[in-house]
Amino acid sequence: MSKEDTIDDSSAPLVEHLIELRNRLIWAVSAFMIAMILCFVVAEPILNFMLGPIERAMRELGDPNPVMQYTAPQEYFFTLIHISVVAGLMVSFPVIAYQLWRFVAPGLYRSEKQAFLPFLIASPVLFLVGAAFAHYVVTPIAMTFFLGFADAFSVVTALIPGLADAPAGAAIEATAPAADSGIDIVFQGKVNETLDISLKLILAFGLCFQLPVLLTLMGKAGLATSAGLANMRRYAIVVILIVAALVTPPDVMSQLILFFAVYPLYEVSIFLIHRIEKRREADLRAEGLWDEDEDAPSDGAEPKA
Repeated sequence: MSKEDTIDDSSAPLVEHLIELRNRLIWAVSAFMIAMILCFVVAEPILNFMLGPIERAMRELGDPNPVMQYTAPQEYFFTLIHISVVAGLMVSFPVIAYQLWRFVAPGLYRSEKQAFLPFLIASPVLFLVGAAFAHYVVTPIAMTFFLGFADAFSVVTALIPGLADAPAGAAIEATAPAADSGIDIVFQGKVNETLDISLKLILAFGLCFQLPVLLTLMGKAGLATSAGLANMRRYAIVVILIVAALVTPPDVMSQLILFFAVYPLYEVSIFLIHRIEKRREADLRAEGLWDEDEDAPSDGAEPKA
């Protein structure tokens, strides 16, 4: 075994590991609680930021003074608590990840540390990219798509002469003045429900953007190959579409956006795993351990180390 593959502190007894785990958990939980309290102090600006996409969508659809409501005395307070928990977890994640790394690192070979550390850094970066994409691109499109139905029939009415004389109740116009008959349908959004939609989109895109990290780790562990993933493209398309249908609001537009954002990441994963395989092959050739007949990968077979 090479010097760089030695394990640090491998002789520590079980009790010391449990004490170390307890201390790391205390630091992680303390960081989360402090971050949650700090985020609660600024929870209202965070809420205004999260509701920004629906505010812009309502203004673009002709509402000069967007208003949202809550229908229970405790609803707004627990909405701020919800925001504080999510924001506190995101703010304290670097500390939590560092404590996790400090606990796991002594049990890893140095070569394993060098291989794992880039993924530990790439994972939160990709999550933030996915979350930003959801907040600034997907959520405004989804909100405009949903709220646009209120004015859809009024637009058609303006384009087709005589349609305005249709039977009562046929036209739905949110901003129309009171008529002799029919019902005006208006949007009166609840704060917590709208926030849930935004958070679900952020979580869905943030997690789906972890695909290159997951597949590349599987490639380094020998659980996946570039050839195998390339042969599974048609199944990957179906799986991504199913996941998009499950984790996004029930509209085709946001589902397609998630698919066209995630599928290129699948292709990026194939490219990264292919580079890992080439580097592994070069190392084995340099050591004289590479055999063209036995070690060459074929349709998902991993080269022997």
